[in-house]
Amino acid sequence: MPKTVNHIPRKRFGQNFLVDQGIIHAIVEAVRPQPGETVVEIGPGLGALTRPLLERLPHLHAVELDRDIIARLQKAWPAERLTIHAGDALKFDFGSLGNDVRVVGNLPYNISSPLLFHLMAFAPHIRDMHFMLQKEVVARMVAAPGGADYGRLSVMLQRRFHMAWLLDVPPGAFEPPPKVDSAVVRLIPKSASEIVPLDEALFARVVATAFSQRRKTLRNTLGALMRAEDLAALGIDPGLRAEALPLADYEAIARHLAARAPAA
Repeated sequence: MPKTVNHIPRKRFGQNFLVDQGIIHAIVEAVRPQPGETVVEIGPGLGALTRPLLERLPHLHAVELDRDIIARLQKAWPAERLTIHAGDALKFDFGSLGNDVRVVGNLPYNISSPLLFHLMAFAPHIRDMHFMLQKEVVARMVAAPGGADYGRLSVMLQRRFHMAWLLDVPPGAFEPPPKVDSAVVRLIPKSASEIVPLDEALFARVVATAFSQRRKTLRNTLGALMRAEDLAALGIDPGLRAEALPLADYEAIARHLAARAPAA
């Protein structure tokens, strides 16, 4: 955002406006939007990505909460070019836009993880997503088992998406500069054939429980759900911590628990 633009970024909305033209070009090139595609931008802000997207698209959807920014966007583009969905992206029904939806955005860092979990529910409607996020969040998203970055977010997202870390973005690319580094990540929903059929609520409970106390072993964290002998029978060492288990082991635990549950 140029210094001359008369808009004060709001901390409660996590506003840091992207201004680096090289980064903006790289993101748009990664997305490569084509006429006829349904593209929605989360948090368009002052239009850093909106403008180049609309240079390639006849129409764009945007989800924006800030009323002042909504007014600016409405002045800049007519409704037939830019459809603005005024409201909180955490509550927005992305499925209402149809199927094969492409999602882009510089996500507010203060809601990035909840928003990613919200978007998981709409994976069947989505072709791909390209997001700017805090660098440490992207590290957690793509982390492999065994490291400190690997956690609940890693397992939950890796079950539903193929993910790729595309580029790093320094604080100076924003106005005002955030106190953290950023990165751009691509998420592509897995096909139904790539996803092990599971009780999704049970799987989410297993993962959340396992990572609820990272320093404790599975014997302790999952003790209320299953015995150590049952973990061992699945080929899982109950003396390991949650960060040591790959996605397939969490899926195996969820299948075991579902098979053991009494029929309703």
